[in-house]
Amino acid sequence: MSQFFQIHPDNPQARLVRQAADIVRGGGVIVYPTDSAYALGCHIGDKGALDRIRRIRKLDDRHNFTLVCRDLSEIATYARVDNSVYRLLKQHTPGPYTFILRATTEVPRRLMQAKRKTVGLRVPENAITQALLGDLGEPLMSVSLIMPGDELPLIDPYEIRELLEHEVDLVIDGGYCGMEATTVVDLADEEPMVLRAGKGDPAPFEAL
Repeated sequence: MSQFFQIHPDNPQARLVRQAADIVRGGGVIVYPTDSAYALGCHIGDKGALDRIRRIRKLDDRHNFTLVCRDLSEIATYARVDNSVYRLLKQHTPGPYTFILRATTEVPRRLMQAKRKTVGLRVPENAITQALLGDLGEPLMSVSLIMPGDELPLIDPYEIRELLEHEVDLVIDGGYCGMEATTVVDLADEEPMVLRAGKGDPAPFEAL
């Protein structure tokens, strides 16, 4: 049965954040809040936890996961970022965007888009997520908490616990965080391309 932590959305309790990070480091799968919706997350190098998330979401091997990073410097470890891309990222992080970028060798092969060798990365503006990433010292491997057959993410932590208490190791109740997906922007080529319009304003990238 999963654990259930109620963590303050503005002032996360350090003790609970540390316990959550330990669960991730120990191979656990967690439900956590972001600035767009609740998400499933696990340790970046844990294939077993990744497979568990695939089973929960009923995802095939072609579904791309996102690396949720604490800041720009962490993104630069996992993606190739030139000066023009860096300026764009600096203007729009943290925030409800997922950026597709060329992956570095630090990214596990199973997380890359096979043909283009790209990876999705984001820096959410959520105090709980930021605290958790700070304790982990590395990104979370993550995917939105949208159950099979649903079009929108789950939003009620108590409903999430009831539904997934035997499937995940921890549900973090961080209050209401929304139900709109991130805006996805492909920055892997010369011209930015908006692949999905979501919570983040796509206009700055469409104008480039």
